[in-house]
Amino acid sequence: MFDKLKDLGGLMQQAQQMQQKMQDLQAALERLEIVGTSGAGLVKVTVNGKNETRKIDIDASLFKPEDKGVVEDLIVAAANDARAKVEQTVQEQMRGITGGLPLPPGFNL
Repeated sequence: MFDKLKDLGGLMQQAQQMQQKMQDLQAALERLEIVGTSGAGLVKVTVNGKNETRKIDIDASLFKPEDKGVVEDLIVAAANDARAKVEQTVQEQMRGITGGLPLPPGFNL
């Protein structure tokens, strides 16, 4: 019986360590900056690891009134590119923490 309690204590300690690693990862994700681009680099959107847009950079050559729709579409494409990169980075980081075990479906940070 004592061995089972010892095993449970070890399991609880591992769970606490994983929880701390998750908190550290979330803090690191807030500081992380990932840049998505579109239009051969004419539009750049910077997001953090929590998928919050931090900055948009549009090349001055795109500022023509008749190109408004194109610029808007490029911003959307750059934002989607950045979000895809964030998702990939988060998955890679989580694999490191979980020892390669996949996250349950619908689990998001």
